[in-house]
Amino acid sequence: MPDRRRRLVIAITGATGAVYGVRLLQVLKELPQVESHLVVSDAAVLTLHQETGLQRKEVEALADVVHKQHNIGASIASGSFQSDGMIVAPCSMKTLASVAHGLSDNLIARAADVVLKERRRLVLMVRETPFNLAHLRNMTAVTEMGGIIFPPLPSFYHQPQSIADMVDHTVARVLDLFGLEHQLAPRWGGLS
Repeated sequence: MPDRRRRLVIAITGATGAVYGVRLLQVLKELPQVESHLVVSDAAVLTLHQETGLQRKEVEALADVVHKQHNIGASIASGSFQSDGMIVAPCSMKTLASVAHGLSDNLIARAADVVLKERRRLVLMVRETPFNLAHLRNMTAVTEMGGIIFPPLPSFYHQPQSIADMVDHTVARVLDLFGLEHQLAPRWGGLS
């Protein structure tokens, strides 16, 4: 896909951890080689406001292109839309189940289905704890389809000083999956 900006579809669902989606959009906005396409679920609007104090319009302003959750006719709903993949940050168990079972009942699930059928990278930052058997089976199904299950679990080897440090480290790892250069978190240099 030469001669164009890289395209990433970003979805924010109603699971806790809205900060991951927001921070991802903030970082992508600073990368001129990336065009972001955003879908925010109705439930995510509530979570975004509760957890970050942000309104839908403020979050949508971080994206290059915004699609409505119920617009199944959007460009990202077609395999002919050229993208490098999709990140659902955070990913609710409802969205995980929809993707695992190919329901395509809204634009988020349909775009994820398209990414899988076109053999592109799909990263689901699943947020729930503890997991029940349905969650585990749905994660297995998505993995078997080629998706990446990426629970946003904090790491401590880089000695984070704040929640923002932990969020940045997680977002950095997601960006690494797409080969995007960043300066968000230090690289592991081994033990001294």
